[in-house]
Amino acid sequence: MKKAFFILCALCLSAGAYAQTQTIRAFSHRGGRLERDENTAGAFQDSWDAGYTGFETDIRRTADGVLYLTHDCTLERTTNGSGIFERKTSAEIEQLRTKKGNKMMRFDDFIAFLQDKDNLYVEFELKTKPDSLYSQELVEEVAERVYQAAKSIRTHNSVLRFTSSDIRGLRYLKKAHPEMKSKGPESELLIIFNSGVTDETIETCKREDIWVMGCKTDGTTRSMVAKAHKEGMIVSLWPTHKIEDFILAAYLGSDAMCTDIPFTMKPWLEKNAPWLNVIY
Repeated sequence: MKKAFFILCALCLSAGAYAQTQTIRAFSHRGGRLERDENTAGAFQDSWDAGYTGFETDIRRTADGVLYLTHDCTLERTTNGSGIFERKTSAEIEQLRTKKGNKMMRFDDFIAFLQDKDNLYVEFELKTKPDSLYSQELVEEVAERVYQAAKSIRTHNSVLRFTSSDIRGLRYLKKAHPEMKSKGPESELLIIFNSGVTDETIETCKREDIWVMGCKTDGTTRSMVAKAHKEGMIVSLWPTHKIEDFILAAYLGSDAMCTDIPFTMKPWLEKNAPWLNVIY
């Protein structure tokens, strides 16, 4: 934790009054994948019970059209199965168990979990890569079904955001639902980049008219985050594997940060950085 304290001190000294008023939205990444069984019902429930109202999850489609929460297109890392997820039927997926013995969570069950909860922040990541598994037609089907399901959630004062590194689904949603907000705190769209904040990521967001970006902390600088903010953009950084990752993101000026260690991070920040306004 020494590195975390060092960065924390640097944040205090360099950010001054700004640091004391900075607000960061923290959200549980796949339910806290380094501390719980990722993308499972128990992980999300534990996150909620720990005080989190922010969540991120990944959605993929089986061969027979059922949506599940799973990050990888292959089954080996997280389950006792093997092969390509998208080539399995839902009946086959139901027979599998995660490495920790849990069932894979259906997307419909995740939507049920969110019902009647207020002040939510949810990132629904459309996992529609590799392209060979998702034609344009399937991309649009998945995007539309996730959109309609999210809109069915009974909630107040919540931000439900559709994210992807595959621009096809986000472009579809903008065209099919022109009423969607793409700019400002209530923006419903976010582009995921496999890089830090750069001139290129800023220009891509401007070109796509999507003003929220999800970028890596690695390769991001305070000056580039400030530039993105000046353009009117919201910056979400990832990942948080350690406490110092979150503190670094705060130093860089991030507006949001997913966390893989929600159960360690929250009490640590409450004790050691109470002046940092973190919304969980």
